[in-house]
Amino acid sequence: MNRDLTEEERSIYEWQLDVAEFGESGQRKLKNSTVLISRVGGLGSVVAYELAAAGVGRLILAHAGNVQPSDLNRQILMTHDWIGKPRLASAERRLKELNPRLEILAIEENLHAGNADQLVSLADCVVDAAPMFQERLAMNDAAERHGKPVVEAAMYELEASLTVIQPPETLRFRDLVPDVPAGWQRRFPVFGAVSGTIGCLAAMEAIKLLAGFGTPLKNRLLRMNLRTMQCDMILLQPDIPTQ
Repeated sequence: MNRDLTEEERSIYEWQLDVAEFGESGQRKLKNSTVLISRVGGLGSVVAYELAAAGVGRLILAHAGNVQPSDLNRQILMTHDWIGKPRLASAERRLKELNPRLEILAIEENLHAGNADQLVSLADCVVDAAPMFQERLAMNDAAERHGKPVVEAAMYELEASLTVIQPPETLRFRDLVPDVPAGWQRRFPVFGAVSGTIGCLAAMEAIKLLAGFGTPLKNRLLRMNLRTMQCDMILLQPDIPTQ
């Protein structure tokens, strides 16, 4: 279904409708798009919030577990009064307060090899905000099978990185990370402001992919050091088959 914009939506999004190369056609594309976000924690919560604010029509959110006190310093969709309750219920409540027109498919489990194909097949774009490499590998494998672009965002301490994966146009995620790194754990040092910074940039990459404007970070890896505010762009060249 290709739904047109309502007058209310034109009023809500009027500032971004003035963005060059975007306009009403880009806004309609967002309204008719579906984005899968793996985890709505420190990174994914910001991505979900920005996509809801921008007018993406449907979000698929996959995240298990209940809100914990340690979530509150970085997960903007979680609130103190929701401690001990399901994370996704808090996320859905907060997103609907921002954008009541938003459709949400809430999956109260983390993404894994058993559900990745089904969830990825429902989306136009995937945002990887998972802390565990098992999830990231399963998601990227499924996205490659279905030909869906993946916005790959990550952070550690005061560093963050961002790229877009869509083989065969780009390298595969497994070209960068062949397997789960030894010793990697779910908990790692990070500030919420670092998650928020890269989350906003990841949301913008998804918006560009969905609306078809700008230059997404395909075959380029953005690295940011927020301790020094140094940013580097690393070229990632896909293998070119020999004749």
